Order: sequence, then C-alpha cells, then structure tokens
Amino acid sequence: MVLTGMVLRAAPSGEGDRRLVMLTRERGRITVFARGARRPGSPFLAACRPFSFGRFSLYEGRDAYNLQSAEITAYFEEFSFDMEGACYGSYFLEVAEYFARENLDGTELLTLVYQSLKALLKEAIPNELVRRVFELKAMVLNGEYTQLPPLAVGESASYTWEYVVSAPLNRLYTFTVTETVLKEFGRCVDEALRRFLPRQFQSLEILKTMTGIR
Repeated sequence: MVLTGMVLRAAPSGEGDRRLVMLTRERGRITVFARGARRPGSPFLAACRPFSFGRFSLYEGRDAYNLQSAEITAYFEEFSFDMEGACYGSYFLEVAEYFARENLDGTELLTLVYQSLKALLKEAIPNELVRRVFELKAMVLNGEYTQLPPLAVGESASYTWEYVVSAPLNRLYTFTVTETVLKEFGRCVDEALRRFLPRQFQSLEILKTMTGIR
C-alpha cells in the first residue's frame, strides 16, 4: 500500500533499523519499521528523518508497518540552518502525535502540520504567531471547539481568534498582527490549552528556554 504522510518521530530499533511514528492522510498515526535504515548506504536514510513528507510504500505486519520505499517531496531541510524554526517545528510534530489517532483519517491534521511548517519558513510571519494559530486550530480539529475567545480581549484579538477557528486550512497563514494583538491572542490560546490540553511538551519547554517565550 502507498500512504501519504510525514515522519513525526524516529528512534533506533535493533542493530540497524529505525522505528518511525508517522502521521498519514489515509490511516492517521501509524508505527513503521525501516529495516536497515541506520546502515551506511541505506536508501531509507533521508526518508526516516522527522519532517520528511511524501508517499511511503508500506506492507502491513502484525503490529506495525514496514517500509519498502519512499518518495519524499519535502524534507524541510531549511530547519537544519534555523534552530529556532526547528524547535517550533518539533513542537508541532509532538502536538500532532498527541492528537493523531490510529486508523482514522488524518487529512486535516496532516495538512495543518504541513501548512504550519511552511509558514515557519516565511519571514513575513512571526514564528510565535504561527505557533498560536497552529495550537488553536489543532484544538479545533480535535473537537475542542469554541467560537469565542475564553478571555476578554480587544476587538482585533477577538477577530483573530474567530478567523482562525473558522478559516480553511489553506488560508490560515495569510495575515499578521501587531505585537499587542499577538500577546492578547496568545493569552487566549494559553487559557484554551489549560482547559483542553493539560500536558507538558518537551519540545515546547526547550523552545521556551531558548527563546524566552512564555
């Protein structure tokens, strides 16, 4: 079978294999073993890195899938030269792994992750705005829907919230806001996270330490 997806996490397995956690359009979150992927000259070396996006040819085993081949269309190699962007991106992958479910359609979440990673590469959009939009939309896709901000904020921050909740995924990152509005919007997203996502993410803690964000 051929599935479209992205590698969320990769870890060593056995003597020369890799165990991948992937988010796929057709089957949601899946576990994939890439046999021999850690050995020199393996054709799977590049395909087994986090952020790798493309079409993966797999065969189904008893408890997991096995990688046969991969056609990668986006590696997001720009993150190799952008430590802050890589930290934001790693946080997005960690959140996606938390929200994704096995054997359920993962199209919307996969699209959100892909669009958000692309947005991190755009200088015109602040990384922190991308983070807040991603967090809110991920909660909306997970069913934690709220049309109005959970805190009293100004008109611009309220409009930003409502836009993100209702906007199609391909139109999420078509705006920017002032620093004041971003702070207000961010406070609202933080309140929603406290209510609906009471979990600490290691990548976010690293990001906060590195950048000083809250």
